[in-house]
Amino acid sequence: MEALERIAELLERMREPTFRVRAFRQAAASIKALSPSELAALVEARRLTTVAGIGEKTERVVLQALAGEVPAYLSRLEGSLPVSDSGPAADLRALLRGDCHTHSDWSDGGSPIDEMARAARDLGHGYVVLTDHSPRLTIANGLSPERLRRQLDLVAALNEDLAPFRILTGIEVDILDDGSLDQEPDLLARLDVVVGSVHSKLRMEGPLMTRRMVTALADPHLDILGHCTGRIVVGRGRPESSFDAPAVFAAAAEHAKAVEINCRPERLDPPRRLLRLAVEAGCRFSIDTDAHAPGQLHWQPYGCERAVECGVDPATVVNTMPADGLLAWAASHT
Repeated sequence: MEALERIAELLERMREPTFRVRAFRQAAASIKALSPSELAALVEARRLTTVAGIGEKTERVVLQALAGEVPAYLSRLEGSLPVSDSGPAADLRALLRGDCHTHSDWSDGGSPIDEMARAARDLGHGYVVLTDHSPRLTIANGLSPERLRRQLDLVAALNEDLAPFRILTGIEVDILDDGSLDQEPDLLARLDVVVGSVHSKLRMEGPLMTRRMVTALADPHLDILGHCTGRIVVGRGRPESSFDAPAVFAAAAEHAKAVEINCRPERLDPPRRLLRLAVEAGCRFSIDTDAHAPGQLHWQPYGCERAVECGVDPATVVNTMPADGLLAWAASHT
């Protein structure tokens, strides 16, 4: 089970297709449902693949693990991971107390809230901010006000079980064309942390995009500006949005809002030249994974590397604070 689940986690970190990840998680669940004697009998009879969820690849993993070996598939994945357990970036990663941008299966994530929370806790975090999408992003199953209220009730119940670890309530709210935020203001006021991102009309003319982002940053409910350029750097890619970066970062600094250093390998947003401008502007930062699956919570080192390269002072990174400090900072905006 541990080998199968570890493979699923590594596949998530490598942005492999969801169906492949689910195959290994399903295999782990199928093994869990068997007693040791049932498993032994199936292995001896060479009938393991008759169990629902076990195919040839997952059977090979199970057999190698039962033989006391590190499964070859797992070994190959482990060997492909970048090594970043020492140096300034690793030192910065060790300072991070939580992750301020994550998604669950309530919007477009692939795992339940409790699984995401436990994975963050197992990484050594003290908290994770749950930031599922807002209503306008229908392609990502954005949360209506009623669904968000139900989610808040669920998070309250989960926090009783997970204490002292904490799930902080939040949202990745769409920044609309005029700079307003895509959720009821009274509901935004109930949330612990609000990440605001542009997801539509990314090719808007520069002056209009600048006004849109500056307006959003002035909103007392917004705390973190998410993936500010909207770029994609893999596959066919997507170019950066055009805006007056010095003006946007000046607004963030003026209102004590954080600029997100998005760690997703296909985003790595903002680009280094803009990250350096944000440092010069005196901005605060949040180093976030934008994780949509448990394995993706391991992506923070990617952002830490870029932060160190661009001269980000750890004291300006809001998620180096413990939960109470982060909450006090976010509350100061309202």
